[in-house]
Amino acid sequence: MPSASDPPPLTPEEEIAMLRKRLAAAQRMTALGELISTTTHEFNNVLMTIINYAKIGLRHKDQPTRDKAFEKILAAGNRAAKITNGILGAARNRSDDFAPTDLAKLLEETLVLLERELSKYRISVERQIEDVPLAMVNPNQIQQVVLNLLINARQALSPGGLVIVKLGMDKPTGMISLTIRDNGSGIAPEHLPRIFDPYFTTKTGPDETGKGGTGVGLATCREIMEWHQGRIQVASTVGKGTAFTLKLPAAVVAAPAGPAVAVGVPARSAEPT
Repeated sequence: MPSASDPPPLTPEEEIAMLRKRLAAAQRMTALGELISTTTHEFNNVLMTIINYAKIGLRHKDQPTRDKAFEKILAAGNRAAKITNGILGAARNRSDDFAPTDLAKLLEETLVLLERELSKYRISVERQIEDVPLAMVNPNQIQQVVLNLLINARQALSPGGLVIVKLGMDKPTGMISLTIRDNGSGIAPEHLPRIFDPYFTTKTGPDETGKGGTGVGLATCREIMEWHQGRIQVASTVGKGTAFTLKLPAAVVAAPAGPAVAVGVPARSAEPT
């Protein structure tokens, strides 16, 4: 029999909340494992580039060849640093804490992690990044949402497709708006009302990369956005593509001698594909 010192039993609502929290943590670890698997191949390619050009530099004594080898080694080293920073960014702060977060930086870290997969299918990425305040979010959970949406976009595209990532302010609500748009196959109108339902999927199963087809990803994205008191919206036209838009709260801090202000970050210009 339970003793008087035992904690009271959980209510059904508390048990559901606890199970959801454990499921979200397991999904985050699964996503991190997939990222490590994907980026390990790219990191190995970088190391082979460094090794091969180091051998060329040792073999050839003329200065032009050595200079070219050093340039290639430096470029590969910088690429390796970007991959490492992206993985560390995905792995850091696995808690449920919210913090002021630079969404533009988070997007770049996420795109670096998916660069090999996107390039494999010749998917171009167009960035439309405006100057926005820091967002008050849990960075790992928002990165999980962004990863899911980018992977979904890649799976909806034929080789040579386009993904547009747009970051700006939604002036009517005062929230930060992040849109991931593809020019892929689109979603049938009869499926749109159920797109965020748990276990609903229009896919027959995982593709050749092992991702997709469980019907869990978008439902988890909606739960994460609701927990952030944000919103996730979808617009799609068959044959033209799909756009998912996230609305997230901006971080607000007290100015040293004035009213509360949103924390700003440096402007970033759009990059052509």
